[in-house]
Amino acid sequence: MRTDRTVDPGTKAAPGDAADWPLVLDGELMLAGDAMITASDDGLIRGDGAFDAFPVMSGRPFARAAHLDRLERSCRSLALDCPRERLESDIDLLLTHAPHGYTVVRIVLTRGGHRICRLEPAGDPEALTKPARLLPVTYDPSVLLNGVKSLSYAANMLASRRALAAGYDEALMVRSDGVVLEGPTCSIFWVCDGRLQTPALETGILASITRRVILESMPAEERSFRLEDAVRAEEAFLVSTARLAQPIAAIGEVILPAAPGPQTLRAQEAIERAMDEDLIA
Repeated sequence: MRTDRTVDPGTKAAPGDAADWPLVLDGELMLAGDAMITASDDGLIRGDGAFDAFPVMSGRPFARAAHLDRLERSCRSLALDCPRERLESDIDLLLTHAPHGYTVVRIVLTRGGHRICRLEPAGDPEALTKPARLLPVTYDPSVLLNGVKSLSYAANMLASRRALAAGYDEALMVRSDGVVLEGPTCSIFWVCDGRLQTPALETGILASITRRVILESMPAEERSFRLEDAVRAEEAFLVSTARLAQPIAAIGEVILPAAPGPQTLRAQEAIERAMDEDLIA
């Protein structure tokens, strides 16, 4: 690994070039642009590894333990070592360099045995809060990877790129049999006939931490839904730790009646409340 530059212990990360954000590689603090792993690592060559990410507000993480628990589950599914104690130390070291405001800690574990913890921007707040137009994209998940946050995210990213290329804001992944799944990096909820609904985990979606927050705060129906169910929605929203609850303006060519609607606003409040309580605890 190359460590030509060092991270000043008295400085905090600031928005700018991603190479200048701090990163901890195998326990060593450095700048992201100076981190290197071997080209023979199957995490790079084959996308064989696991990751997770959680938001940080002015150095204080949200649902850190829950995200690490999920990372451990992903690693068990992949038969991959998850050195939790060392990861905890890496995260503690990284958080001493977290800036004020909203950022994200991303954890990556590779088949080659590397562990990476990096700080990164949380994304464009305006883009993640404005009502989004979704393009349905056909996607059939691998049963072997159901519920696993593996490094093999190329299909998810391709779905997003196709949506953007078609003039939409995000993709809505739908199985080839018409069953609605989720967004590439987010869960979806909608309201039909006054009832909050969301795809069940058994359809092949990720057990999202933010999705769980909504389900613990607002009664919702979980089952297998088809695309024609979703486009009947009175309102709908996407949830993730980065976007909180983002209203949906349209699904394909169908414009939804409200964006945001009252349940979307309730969901935003529920997530903000959960984050406030966790950050204060």
